[in-house]
Amino acid sequence: MDQAQPQDRVSHPFTVTNRLVLSIALPMTLAYLTTPLLGIADTAIVGQYGDAALLGGLAAGAIVFDVVFTTFNFLRSGTTGLVAQAYGQGNALEEQAVLWRALLVALAAGLLVVLLGPFVIAGGVYFMGAEPEVAAAMRAYVSIRILAAPVSLINYAILGYVLGRGEGALGLVLQFILNGTNIALSMFLALSLGWGIEGVAWGTVGGEAVGMLTGFAVLAWRFRRGPRVSLRRVFDTPQIVRMVAMNGDIMIRSFSLLAAFALFTRQGAQFGTVTLAANAILMNFFLVAGYFLDGTATAAEQLAGRAVGARYRPAFLRSLRLTVAWGFGLAIAMSLFLLLAGEALIAFITTAQDVRMAANTFLPWAALISISGVLAFQMDGVFIGATWSRDMRNTMLLSFALYLACLFFLTRSFGNHGLWAAFHILLIVRGISLFAIVPSRMRRTFAE
Repeated sequence: MDQAQPQDRVSHPFTVTNRLVLSIALPMTLAYLTTPLLGIADTAIVGQYGDAALLGGLAAGAIVFDVVFTTFNFLRSGTTGLVAQAYGQGNALEEQAVLWRALLVALAAGLLVVLLGPFVIAGGVYFMGAEPEVAAAMRAYVSIRILAAPVSLINYAILGYVLGRGEGALGLVLQFILNGTNIALSMFLALSLGWGIEGVAWGTVGGEAVGMLTGFAVLAWRFRRGPRVSLRRVFDTPQIVRMVAMNGDIMIRSFSLLAAFALFTRQGAQFGTVTLAANAILMNFFLVAGYFLDGTATAAEQLAGRAVGARYRPAFLRSLRLTVAWGFGLAIAMSLFLLLAGEALIAFITTAQDVRMAANTFLPWAALISISGVLAFQMDGVFIGATWSRDMRNTMLLSFALYLACLFFLTRSFGNHGLWAAFHILLIVRGISLFAIVPSRMRRTFAE
């Protein structure tokens, strides 16, 4: 089902400027960068115990939660798009209604994850196939951290609402409080009290809880004097169907992307341990670059969604041009930095000479991949904001099918170079195919 457009037919003009784009992009870039810092901090805390099994259990548990929370990432992005459209209409009651719908979905989904916890743990242990000590550490970590699933997903919904209103600075504050509390509690519980990996897990639970309470406090202060949305509006059937359809499309897109990463890793393993390790180091370069690109993509989500809600085509065009321009500028800067400093970074990450040599060989592929992927990042933001999720899903599936074909043929002829080329093709095709659809979707959207 393609999502219905807002019922308000009146145009609400607004001006999109570089300053407006950066007011969203810069704070959210900083906010997104706290995520890898959190992972580094947890690893460093557990690393103080000098037990490789604990580090392995932490890494395995993190992979389990990457899969679980990727499933529900739509609660952030989908909420952003729908709130942005209501904001563009000047419809504060619909903004609240979208938030409450997202919170209810988050609570229900989070409780379901908790109930399925034993199966999640068993599936993770089976998939990882780790040694008994690592599996035991993973069970201890996941069984505690999974208790925070409802709270974590509620935080997704709250952040989506905040970003839908273009409040990047508030989003940064909420993420800083959440992740900062997480790190502080993990250090205290794991190191000061000696709780080990369980302390890191409880620190995450505590950080998510503090983040949620802070978010609710902000919302309560904001809504205390304004009009209250009715239950009838919250449970409006057509709007719920619209949200479900959009969220389903985003979920399919996210799973396809996750599958592409998994296949990349699996295929790299076929070329030997050294190549696998080198690819892992280089892919981290792309993932960190992705956190920078996510900032401008978030700006695209809010501004495109706001323009669609406002039914104001000039703002949509302006937001498209500015966010793409800033995205490409940032991607080029990231590529130049990695080309110049990549070998030094590789040497810092690993002391293994064979891994260093392999990683240096394939460094140009990793350094240039942010340029190949920037249009896909930006178009994802535009399509999520405009709630053109069916097109986003379809082009992702098309790109993934082409990626599979390239993976099969190029790796046979060119080995790991072919693997990296296939990943570049996936990103390029995603970006170009989405960009090619924009004119027709824009004509239909702003003509209605």
